[in-house]
Amino acid sequence: MSNILEQIQINLYDGNFDEVEAATKAALENGIAAYNILNDGLVPGMNIVGRDFKSGVLFIPEVLMCAKAMHAGLEVLRPLLTRSEAKSQGKVVLGTVAGDLHDIGKNLVSMMLQGAGFEVVDLGTDVKPEQFVAVVRDEGADMVGMSALLTTTMSSMKSTIAALEEAGLRDQVIVIVGGAPLTAEFAQAIGADSYAPNAGAAVDTVRELLA
Repeated sequence: MSNILEQIQINLYDGNFDEVEAATKAALENGIAAYNILNDGLVPGMNIVGRDFKSGVLFIPEVLMCAKAMHAGLEVLRPLLTRSEAKSQGKVVLGTVAGDLHDIGKNLVSMMLQGAGFEVVDLGTDVKPEQFVAVVRDEGADMVGMSALLTTTMSSMKSTIAALEEAGLRDQVIVIVGGAPLTAEFAQAIGADSYAPNAGAAVDTVRELLA
């Protein structure tokens, strides 16, 4: 691996977004293809962050800084990453369900999925079932990820799955759910395909389900 790609990984892990941006630009100037910078610099760096987050070495504030650093590099590459050059790993629609305004966990999942090479359509918070349905239909999504932090809004997940079924879209998408009050048993009961207890697990689960 070239020194400059190693610098990108190290600075990403340290959350140094200015340095990641500068190193990404320098890599392009040195003739390294955008695709290689993404797959040999940014993505492996974010994979290490995800691994250490899952094992308890890194915590949410640190991972958010790493994700911001990853985004700094990604924004430099984005205009150059054409569909023919860098194929998306899959398209994921994310949102915090209706009635819930919490988004730290969802945002972390969004950033880490983008860092892992997935295309993410982030609908934000308080997303109603019909909004999920419309975007899944319009975007041709592979997966829907729903988040809830309040026990009072968990039922919106079931309503969203029902809305996807009613629209004839349920068989076309994988549904994953997460959030502090959720359990794997709840996910199974509402008809979701999987449950992820944290952002690191969410990325691994999405990879496995879309493989």
